[in-house]
Amino acid sequence: MTCGLRQAGIDVIAGVDFDGNAKETYEFNNPGSTFIYKDIKNLWSDYFERNFGVKKYDDELIMVGCSPCQYYSIINTDHSKAEKSKGLLINFARFIEHYRPGYVLVENVPGIVTNKETALYRFLDKLDVLGYKNMVKEIVDMSQYGVPQSRRRFSLIASRLDGVKVSLPKKSERILTVADVLGEKNGFPKISAGHKDTTDFQHTAAGLNEKSLKRMALTPHNGGNRLSWANQLELQLDCYIGKDDIFKDNYGRMWWNRPAPTITTKFFNISNGRFAHPDEDRAISIREGATLQTFPKEYVFKTNSIAGAARIIGNAVPCKYAKQLGQLIQSL
Repeated sequence: MTCGLRQAGIDVIAGVDFDGNAKETYEFNNPGSTFIYKDIKNLWSDYFERNFGVKKYDDELIMVGCSPCQYYSIINTDHSKAEKSKGLLINFARFIEHYRPGYVLVENVPGIVTNKETALYRFLDKLDVLGYKNMVKEIVDMSQYGVPQSRRRFSLIASRLDGVKVSLPKKSERILTVADVLGEKNGFPKISAGHKDTTDFQHTAAGLNEKSLKRMALTPHNGGNRLSWANQLELQLDCYIGKDDIFKDNYGRMWWNRPAPTITTKFFNISNGRFAHPDEDRAISIREGATLQTFPKEYVFKTNSIAGAARIIGNAVPCKYAKQLGQLIQSL
């Protein structure tokens, strides 16, 4: 979100996150924007006032809430670890009440709308009480906004300013596909599973064991799935025996002529979704995943592992959509 807003010309003062592993990446790529490594629940409401001189009732101030969304995600089967974060939206409202910014942005998973335990509706009531009458909220598919990925998200823009009518960004005229951004013609040389790119380009792919390499070799290019080797006892996984109708995307290849599936924090692992390269026998690389999330190619992920980089990438708001949100606010 910070990357995209900065691309739109917005001065991002700071970002708050309780994931210390993201600190170096954030500060390296966003010079001048401060990473605040704190739990927002323990952050005083006047923290930004005292430390950054942020003023109350600033019509040009934007506050953005992209709280961890795993609790409301339909792909998460164990919500126990995410239990503590499900109410962070209410903590975000505490800062809105203190500063009364001109604009509020929220991005989250669609489940935050449908889950009966969601804090969203209490948050919306709070916004209404605080005078944020100009509001648009909708579940959007990022593929309709220039992101080469099918990624459904809840998006909200609200303002307390009179005479301002907020709206979502204008949808793109064309849906981008994997072929539009990946492949050799787009600067991604062919690599093998386990390739380590020591440059800042980070075209690094996770390794595969011998069985998984055989599975990939038998998976048809451009959209093939695990059913192509389901009847080979040596290669079939016990958990899928007699279960050809479930989790068919796992071990599957992306299609060149379609948007990528939702990039999660596990996109580097072919067993976690349709994350295999359309042609090459491997999962997509760190840079390929970042590109599908519309990070600039010069964006460097300062982590010590593939999993660490993938977590930052998969949790991110696609930069291109964030940029459009910033440009929209700039135009009001």
